Amino acid sequence: MNGTEWIGLLKNKTVAFLGAGNMAEAMISGTVQSGKIPNDQIIVSNRSNKVRLQEVNAKYNVLTMLKDDLPFEEIDILILAMKPKDIDKALDSINHLVKRDTVIMSVLAGITTSHMEEQLPAGQSVIRVMPNTSSMLKESATAISAGRFTSEDDMKSAKELLSSIGEVYVIDESEMDIFTGIAGSGPAYFYYLMEHIEKTGAEAGLDPKLARKIGAQTIFGAAKMMLEREETPTQLRENVTSPNGTTAAGLDALAEFGGGKAISEAVKGAEKRSKEISSELQSRQLVTN
Repeated sequence: MNGTEWIGLLKNKTVAFLGAGNMAEAMISGTVQSGKIPNDQIIVSNRSNKVRLQEVNAKYNVLTMLKDDLPFEEIDILILAMKPKDIDKALDSINHLVKRDTVIMSVLAGITTSHMEEQLPAGQSVIRVMPNTSSMLKESATAISAGRFTSEDDMKSAKELLSSIGEVYVIDESEMDIFTGIAGSGPAYFYYLMEHIEKTGAEAGLDPKLARKIGAQTIFGAAKMMLEREETPTQLRENVTSPNGTTAAGLDALAEFGGGKAISEAVKGAEKRSKEISSELQSRQLVTN
């Protein structure tokens, strides 16, 4: 589908981003590249950073404006992409402005649909979303979970929009924290791994950029094989591991230094923090009330 053939539930929809940080930019980039929504129907806003908005406008040729200038009566899908700690202030500032039929999508880790529903007009459609920064290349793994008042058509529109930035998975909200630990934070685990691969390659005499390309292509190829074949990760690992060979030696070192444990703890740590953010916000709201 090219940029002039966008069809379906997104036709004539206006999508606005409230927040223009890295995650928002990644989604904007993927959405613009997909051509599913004309650029003049994409609005990017923040509270006061005009310089940042000018950068986004120059880079993606979408509409940009400060939050106070948003035409809320024209917005069909409003994507909340500010920092999680700012969610209550943001909801308080828009709850009397959003249309009843506007779909609110949040990409904020740890912020539950019920938390948002409590601060928005009764019956407002809220959808919780967890993409990752691979959205920029239309390769995100994105989870989506509906709130109490979200209709089937709302979900279809959200899935159509999010499919422009990668694969979309509909999950129960109870699974969103572990999804955050795996996919939302996942790119950072990969970059951390690549830091060490690049460093080790350089220490052995490889040009750092070459080591980086070798490592990235190797992992890309392995991931592609896993997606396209039916074997489990265990089976694929065993297939490439010869007894007493180089791969076995490398895997032995990973086991000795706790590589598997470290990966598990990284995912659990991100999952735990997502839950903590939700609890902290609920506690803060109770104190405020």
